Amino acid sequence: MIVRDSNGNELKDGDSVILIKDLKVKGSSTVLKRGAVGRNIRLTDDEGEIECKMDKVMMVLKTQFIKKA
Repeated sequence: MIVRDSNGNELKDGDSVILIKDLKVKGSSTVLKRGAVGRNIRLTDDEGEIECKMDKVMMVLKTQFIKKA
């Protein structure tokens, strides 16, 4: 399975990513700002999602809202 970011770059485990859009966090009043960096990503079983640590919290992000750093 090949996972790609919003620009079409291939993502691998351990890459760093940058948000390209402000995102509201479900179940919280927090907003992840555009330009925030997620480090050491992990690929999931779904090619449209990744797991990464942002603001000291593990999150699942859709690949359409990130680009490879």
